[in-house]
Amino acid sequence: MLGVKEQLELIRRGTVEIIPQEELLKKLERSIKENKPLRIKMGFDPTAPDIHLGHTVGIRKLKQFQDLGHQIVLIIGDYTGMVGDPSGRSETRPQLSYEEVRENAETYQRQFFKILDKKKTEVHYNGEWFSQMSFQEVMNLASKFTLARILERDDFAERYKGKSPISLHELFYPLMQAYDSVAIKADLEIGATEQKFNLLAARQFQEQCGQEPQVILTMPVLPGTDGVQRMSKSMGNYIGIDEPPKEIFGKIMSIPDELIYPYFELLTDIPAVELKHIKKDLEKKEKNPMELKRRLGIKLVWMYHSEIEAVKAQEEFERVFSKKELPDDIPEKTFEYPEKEIWIPLACVEMGIAPGTTQIVRLIEQGGLYIDNQRIVDPKAKIPVEGTKLFRLGKRRFYKVTGKWKPRK
Repeated sequence: MLGVKEQLELIRRGTVEIIPQEELLKKLERSIKENKPLRIKMGFDPTAPDIHLGHTVGIRKLKQFQDLGHQIVLIIGDYTGMVGDPSGRSETRPQLSYEEVRENAETYQRQFFKILDKKKTEVHYNGEWFSQMSFQEVMNLASKFTLARILERDDFAERYKGKSPISLHELFYPLMQAYDSVAIKADLEIGATEQKFNLLAARQFQEQCGQEPQVILTMPVLPGTDGVQRMSKSMGNYIGIDEPPKEIFGKIMSIPDELIYPYFELLTDIPAVELKHIKKDLEKKEKNPMELKRRLGIKLVWMYHSEIEAVKAQEEFERVFSKKELPDDIPEKTFEYPEKEIWIPLACVEMGIAPGTTQIVRLIEQGGLYIDNQRIVDPKAKIPVEGTKLFRLGKRRFYKVTGKWKPRK
């Protein structure tokens, strides 16, 4: 293992808070002295099937601990996932079935190990302990916290103040996440800044159960490709690590300039000295930001696909967008509709190229939807169903669309 000073320097990179840092120093000193790795915990609720770059901020921090010789413990929240983390939420999350959560969890596991070493990673479902609890044990768990303490959370406090519904099962979420730390005897837990309340709750639980409390390491929430909202699949501003190479590269090339540095810092492993040069180039405007985006795009495609795919993605982007050519492999979509005209956002949903009409309405308002090279400016616009058209969503997504009018019988 590296010395305490060297470990701490790596651990601090990209972090927001270490609470309390003096306890981490003591844990690292003891770990080195006893040659015993720390148990580093991070939990994931598989409420959606894909991992995006926002998730990798914490996973990459886990990888740093793993490379330092510590034991990584992943908690897949098959039970907490059915509750849904209320952190940062203004309303109750829709509840998922156990089957949906388990199906998503299978995809998560495959994607985790694009970053982590599977052989050196301990994985638990929190159903391992929650499914075995009696009602008496659940009541004992609930007795550890007061309602006043739970309502200290900003999200619950705001909802309570605004008379927005708070379901009773949501109050159990921080208790469940805290108990996970007790169950696996965590020395340190990593989470986003908005998870701070839950992470602190775990310290309290561990002390009440006679364990040494875990240290908390909070990571920033990654902005999405719009540079405004947090990265989220529902917002349509995400980059999935399983997306095709050209999609990853193209999306990186379209991010606002202010995201270049944080994306390099949080999503890659480039040395600190190179980070300083990037920051300097951006501040002094000595380098075209597009060059840095190109470098970032190549790096990320290489990380999650391969070097060859990274080169191909760059060449495809330059051919299509620098030379104004169409890509070779435009997906073809077909749909049938009982009317002769169809609302454009609905057409996108019917074709399966958008999860809902809201995302397409937002894209039209931002000037990002083209049909046959004509920008669509009216979110209420309709088009004829019959015929073949070229749809372009944003700068990268092309679809050859063929519609067929099929009257209802």
